[in-house]
Amino acid sequence: MKKSIETIWKEGFLNSDSIVTPKLNNLYNKKSEHIVDKFIRMFKINLVAITIGSVFILAMSWLVHIPYMGIGFFVLLNTLAYFNFKLRVGSNKIDKNVNSYQYLKSFDLWLNEMISINQKFSRIFYPLAILSVVAGFWFGEIGGDIPGENFVQFLLEQFPNMILVFGFPLYLLIGLFTFLALIAYSAGTIYKWDLNIVYGRIFKKLDEILADMEELRS
Repeated sequence: MKKSIETIWKEGFLNSDSIVTPKLNNLYNKKSEHIVDKFIRMFKINLVAITIGSVFILAMSWLVHIPYMGIGFFVLLNTLAYFNFKLRVGSNKIDKNVNSYQYLKSFDLWLNEMISINQKFSRIFYPLAILSVVAGFWFGEIGGDIPGENFVQFLLEQFPNMILVFGFPLYLLIGLFTFLALIAYSAGTIYKWDLNIVYGRIFKKLDEILADMEELRS
C-alpha cells in the first residue's frame, strides 16, 4: 500500500545514522509539507478564479458591445484552466512510497515540467488574447457603428491610395502581425514574469528547502 503524504514527512529525509538531531529532521519535514500544500491550494484557487473570470469577461463584453473579445477570452481562459487542471491531476501520480526528500524532488520535477508546458502554451495564448482584444474593438458595435469600418473610412479619406487586404489596411496588418510575432517570441519570458508575481515566494522557499536538505545529506 502506498504511503500517505503525512507518513512520508514523518519518515524523514536523512539516513538513520545521521548525526543531525531528529528535531532538525522533523523541522524540514514540516517545511516541506507546508510548501507543497500551499502551492497545491493556491494553484486550485487560481484555476477556479480563471474559470469564473472568463464568465465575467464574457458577460461584460456583451454588455459593452464588444462580444468578440469576450468570446475569445472565454475560450482561451477555459482552455488554459482545462490544461492546468489536467496537469494538477498529474501531481497525484508522484510516487508517495518514498521519503520526504525524494517526494519533494519529484514534486519539483513535476513543477518544472508544468511550467515548461505552460511556457509553450503561452506562445499561442498571448497572441490570441491580443487578437481577441483587437477583434472586440474593431468589430464591436458602439453606438450603432462598427469602429473598425469607421477607422478604415477615415484612413481612406486621408490616404485614398491606401492598399486594403480583405478590407483591412495592409500596413496595419503588417504592424499587427509583427507585434504578435514579437509577443509569441517573448511569451515564455512574459509567462515566467506573470508566474513569479503569483508564486514567486513559494518557488524561492521551495528552492531554499531543497538546497538545505541537499546540504545536510551531503
